[in-house]
Amino acid sequence: MTSTPAATPHNSGNQQASGSAGAVDAQGLRSAIDRSFGATLVQLGELVAVPGIAWPSFDPAPLERSAQAVADLLRNAGVDDVQILRSDKADGTPGGPAVVARRKAADGKPTILLYAHHDVQPPGDPALWKTEPFAAVEKDGRLYGRGAADDKAGIMAHVAAYSAVAEVLGQELGLGVTFFFEGEEEAGSPTFRSFLEAHRELLRADVIVVADSSNWKVGVPALTTSLRGLVDGTFEVRVLDHAVHSGMYGGPVLDAPTLLSRLIATLHDAEGNVAIPGLLSSDDVSVDLTEAEYRADASVLDGVRLAGSGTIASRLWTKPALSIIGIDAPSVDVASNTLLPRARAKFSLRLAPGQVPSEAMEAVRQHVEANAPFGATVVFTPGESGSSFLTDTSSKAASLALWALGEAWGVPAVEMGIGGSIPFIADLTEIYPDVQILVTGVEDPDSRAHSANESLHIEDFRNAVVAEALLLARLNAEGLG
Repeated sequence: MTSTPAATPHNSGNQQASGSAGAVDAQGLRSAIDRSFGATLVQLGELVAVPGIAWPSFDPAPLERSAQAVADLLRNAGVDDVQILRSDKADGTPGGPAVVARRKAADGKPTILLYAHHDVQPPGDPALWKTEPFAAVEKDGRLYGRGAADDKAGIMAHVAAYSAVAEVLGQELGLGVTFFFEGEEEAGSPTFRSFLEAHRELLRADVIVVADSSNWKVGVPALTTSLRGLVDGTFEVRVLDHAVHSGMYGGPVLDAPTLLSRLIATLHDAEGNVAIPGLLSSDDVSVDLTEAEYRADASVLDGVRLAGSGTIASRLWTKPALSIIGIDAPSVDVASNTLLPRARAKFSLRLAPGQVPSEAMEAVRQHVEANAPFGATVVFTPGESGSSFLTDTSSKAASLALWALGEAWGVPAVEMGIGGSIPFIADLTEIYPDVQILVTGVEDPDSRAHSANESLHIEDFRNAVVAEALLLARLNAEGLG
């Protein structure tokens, strides 16, 4: 495994040491990508126009149309073996439609699996958008629209790179290529594990490229070498058997929202560090973000002091981060003069690489129960969990990927951590323990995935297509030996 999940510039000389690139027609690949790039953007715009959302509260019909549109793209790219598949959820309802397509490997050639997802986040408040969420709009070198970056651009990067390699190499292309475009990632991938188990051989590969991350910044590519893990759940504070009049009974007992607030306040220390005992934490990073960069990227308001201690990169990548993402209590508009008997909060805890999720969940439970304010009853309910990830940067695939990224952008690639989590990667590593996993992406710090005005930097997208085409060509020429 990599010795530190930090962001480190990859030395361009070491990139060349990964092997000779002489057998790869880099200029031919660039030319093929450039010739079709306008069409690639049009196809991306057509995908953006389909509001495929996998959440149960949304109409499933657009999600089905999204899967069909992606399947048609693959067929038009010359891939014959294309299927739309799904697994059932635990309650028996069908999961989101996944698109799987394959080009089998020639004898002695490896197989690469190219992953992305075609479902998207809900658009949220339309008033916050400067353009229509489900219409691709090009402005100032960026393409705006829900899914333009996360992750329909990942799909188009895979398809466009493969098309260019197939065009340039022709009959010399023996690399096996499997496309796996999930249809429920933004809903938490509820059937991902069962889908892998049901289609274990169909999806088996030597290398997996997960195109669902970000680059270091506009103009600087990155390979994501670490991801934080994740646990979430709820805790509820109960103080009364039923609600009572705040004037008649207020004073001797504090209401549940007040006590919930006091409990939430124990989750962090005075500096804003997570204050739950037993959680792993590290400050071992070699390249850092500046405070100005972080404030700009995260849209921090003037006057707001940053939380935590240590470098900003470590606070993002190698330390735990806990957020309260929901509270159940009456809204202000319908509030009455009542002492509320109970209130509930949902937490989301990002875990440092190496942290065992079950141990982190137990640490949260013990903390909230031990810090029950004023003797209130605290009911803890665990939720979802996912493991962290570290790339083996000594692998042949990682070495080739770093070389390809540097060649495509013309600057050395960065090995960086990501504060977010991709829990299904743990499933991939368990089902395929010998696979080499590469986490790449088309986003940049201003892509605003999941937020209003999501966008894609168009030239970085072009570079991402070039980088993947170079990677495919090198794997075809050299294999993994």
